[in-house]
Amino acid sequence: METIDHVAIYPIISLLIFFLFFTGLFWWVLKSKKSYIEKVSRIPFESNNEPYEK
Repeated sequence: METIDHVAIYPIISLLIFFLFFTGLFWWVLKSKKSYIEKVSRIPFESNNEPYEK
C-alpha cells in the first residue's frame, strides 16, 4: 500500500467522515423536540403495528 501515491489521505478522510457524521447526529439529537423523541421511542411497544406481509 505504501507504493500507491497519496495513500495516507484515505485514513484522514475516513476519520473526517466519521467525525462529521457523529457530530451531526449528536447535534440533531440535542436539537430534536422531546415530544418527537418520546413518540418515536414508543413505536416498538404499540400493538397496532402489524408485521410486514407480502
